[in-house]
Amino acid sequence: MTGKILAICRSDKKGTQKYEITEAHLIPEWGIEGDAHAGKWHRQVSLLSFEKIEEFRARGANVDFGAFGENIVLQGVDLKHVPVGTIIRSGDAVLRLTQIGKECHDHCAIYHSVGDCIMPREGVFAEVLKEGVIRPGDEMEFLPLDPERPYTACVITLSDRASSGTYEDKSGPLMVSILREAGYEIVEYLLLPDNKNRLKRELIRLADQRQVNVIFTTGGTGFSERDITPEATLEVCDRQAPGIAEAMRWYSLSITPKAMLSRQASGIRKKTLIVNMPGSPKAVKEDLDFILKPLAHGLGILRGTDTD
Repeated sequence: MTGKILAICRSDKKGTQKYEITEAHLIPEWGIEGDAHAGKWHRQVSLLSFEKIEEFRARGANVDFGAFGENIVLQGVDLKHVPVGTIIRSGDAVLRLTQIGKECHDHCAIYHSVGDCIMPREGVFAEVLKEGVIRPGDEMEFLPLDPERPYTACVITLSDRASSGTYEDKSGPLMVSILREAGYEIVEYLLLPDNKNRLKRELIRLADQRQVNVIFTTGGTGFSERDITPEATLEVCDRQAPGIAEAMRWYSLSITPKAMLSRQASGIRKKTLIVNMPGSPKAVKEDLDFILKPLAHGLGILRGTDTD
């Protein structure tokens, strides 16, 4: 699948509209040279389909290229249907798609003018893997996903005290270390307070926009009134996967009878598996060692690289 670059845009300062440029120097792990939104994060370069801009213009809106905050206007590809992880090539430059859409916190000038903006639902984001120069008229090639690619994971620690700095989170970093050693690509590690709405927002973002293969949470599965992790998890899931949580409880009961007090849950949102882990580092290691091997088969089925 290929598309044609119609425009390249850049802004010198955040909060200002992007303007068209004749070429862009793509810098690995950074983005477009001179662009205010470049940096060491996953949204280094933004792309928007020309066809979606034309549909917006057909509704009577007079918008220039760059008005939605896009770096690249691409013709011939419906970008929001390209899966996260896709490799994109243009000349020497290589990018990797990292996110579909975004949450709009502060509505832009277009939204205030016409009551809508297409970037949050139609725009996509990429990181730069290999240096190169791109120009309007160049082609962008979208490569098929490698079926042998590593599974992607996110780790979320839920703790009021750790998130406030009262004590150090040890379970989350330990989980990150174990998963990396097992071959997982860690997309994000988050440390959050025990807040159900906040957790739900992050789970939805990671599953829908970042399309992570699996999200592991640690903490918030006990009897305290602030322990809301299972409730938040099940409220965002399309389907439950109770066998995973049940298997961990069964395994942990062979170590301590207190495992019966764990309320951890597991479920699926779209193609993302969400698994609640215990809060203690010792239990995290024990349960991960127990589930990781069979879990890989389930993740392969979810993303379509394994069969039943």
